Amino acid sequence: VQLQAFGGGLVQTGGSLRLSCAASGHTNFDFAMAWFRQAPGKEREFVSAVRPSDKSTYYADSVKGRFSISRDSAKNTAYLQMFSLKPEDTAVYYCAASKRPHIIVSQIRAGRSYDYWGQGTEVTVSS
Repeated sequence: VQLQAFGGGLVQTGGSLRLSCAASGHTNFDFAMAWFRQAPGKEREFVSAVRPSDKSTYYADSVKGRFSISRDSAKNTAYLQMFSLKPEDTAVYYCAASKRPHIIVSQIRAGRSYDYWGQGTEVTVSS
């Protein structure tokens, strides 16, 4: 399975972006999908995830109410719609997929729970 993330770019504070993560190499898009990010000099952190089993979604507190994750099984693609962007959202965003559609909620925010990773797409929010 290969994941390709795209859609990053430079945006002003308050702007919006939509990131996409396209999966290939697998005919059944039955993955739990997540987005993580890593800002310069900081550790990678969880941003959002969606489980296919019940379509439940999860967000980091820092993005709750501003970001929205979704998935389109017909297109084998997951999305992260980002609104009201802030300079602190500046980071490289990575999408990830877990082979376990019923991934346990307590593990959904952990990077080690995911089996496949995209190459990252850079988001820069100017002040």
